[in-house]
Amino acid sequence: MARLILFNKPYGVMSQFTDARSETARPTLSGFIDAPGVYPAGRLDLDSEGLLLLTDDGRLQSRIADPKFKMPKTYLVQVEGDPQQAALDQLRRGVRLKDGMTLPAEARRIDIPDLWPRDPPVRFRKSVPDCWIALTIREGRNRQVRRMTAAVGHPTLRLVRWRIGEWTLDGLQPGQWRDA
Repeated sequence: MARLILFNKPYGVMSQFTDARSETARPTLSGFIDAPGVYPAGRLDLDSEGLLLLTDDGRLQSRIADPKFKMPKTYLVQVEGDPQQAALDQLRRGVRLKDGMTLPAEARRIDIPDLWPRDPPVRFRKSVPDCWIALTIREGRNRQVRRMTAAVGHPTLRLVRWRIGEWTLDGLQPGQWRDA
């Protein structure tokens, strides 16, 4: 039976078990997960937080991470500014990026989510409002969510992946993991 682990990756942690290329050690998955034989099914950038799935089954890993399967991934995104309907509609239709058009996304404004504080905190500016949106995509280009929100004029301030397919972050604090 395949093993599947749900992990709440903290900000600043690499989505891999070792950091051989860095002169200064950065936190990796090995500092949190002691489960031999599992590997991440996809990635989250160093400056992104949230759900990371790990498995010991290559076929399951491919089904989760490979864009051809179009598994939905939902992100809670704090953006700079106050996106109006036109910006959300643009995300819903797809956004032109340097590497081509994105697939249409689900995008909606949400209330401030009940999340853990980020360390370090997001920079607060009195003169620039911010807002939260829920964004669901079905592909996984490099830094795609950040590039999409920037393309519609609302740069990402904080990015938390909340859901991948049927699996959610519910009940997991940063650095915690559990078997699915």
